[in-house]
Amino acid sequence: MKSLLATLQNGKVLISDGAWGTLLHKRGLQIGECPELWNITHRSDVLTIAKSYIDAGADIILTNSFGGSPTKLKHYGLQNRCVELNEAAADISRVAAGTDHFVLGSIGPSGVMLLMGEVSEETLYNDFCIQAEALKRGGVDAICIETMSAIDEACIAIRAANKSTGLEVVCTFTFEKTVSGEFRTMMGVSPVEMVQAMKEAGASVIGSNCGNGFDQMIDVVKEIRSVDQTTPVLIHANAGKPVLKEGETCFLETPEIMASKINDLIKSGANIIGGCCGTTPEHIRALAKVVKG
Repeated sequence: MKSLLATLQNGKVLISDGAWGTLLHKRGLQIGECPELWNITHRSDVLTIAKSYIDAGADIILTNSFGGSPTKLKHYGLQNRCVELNEAAADISRVAAGTDHFVLGSIGPSGVMLLMGEVSEETLYNDFCIQAEALKRGGVDAICIETMSAIDEACIAIRAANKSTGLEVVCTFTFEKTVSGEFRTMMGVSPVEMVQAMKEAGASVIGSNCGNGFDQMIDVVKEIRSVDQTTPVLIHANAGKPVLKEGETCFLETPEIMASKINDLIKSGANIIGGCCGTTPEHIRALAKVVKG
């Protein structure tokens, strides 16, 4: 297992991958279909996506396991296949990445709320342990807990990943700009509040993904850096803000537009930069060209 923190200590900026869902749907994944099941039923398609980001210049790729916790898989009646699906997800990305690139095991929100009593802390903790352990067995270098909005769930996921795997843990939240100009998650968490809580829970890398393009992410990183100058920050931005065109959600920022903003994002304090919704291997190739060129 390689150390993300050790690699970042020399000041190098790492390029991560882009959207997975965007490319899975392009390859035929249907609305309502379980993306994680494709690790078994469409392995070659998932592998092609993973390889496309490595070929584009990514130093890091994630795994097709965002919704792979037992709680989330229960919606498809697949909760008993959690270990199988996550191990397969990790193995696919490990094959694509080889030994000289990082693989981060993706863990997304459970889809249930502790606040509403929909699940117990113990169940959530055990579910995240099962998923993280399976990802480690499949060959990931670190765990990436992403798209979080609630501090309590994120802390449980971090503790579970730390305890069950011993791997470095990345945790990112999704922020939206309020009418008053502040950044908050859907549960009201600010970037500053996220920093303190995630570090105390044991995250090695913090940051933000989804919800915003590079312009807004620059402001999010500045808020993070206002209270923390040292913890590595990962940013996975959308290809701009989504717009609705002819009934379809579109992301309009081209690879060239995103690449033109990456230096400002780095100056604000980002250490790992990749894409989320709407980004493609072409976007990652453009970002890598700027950073590595």
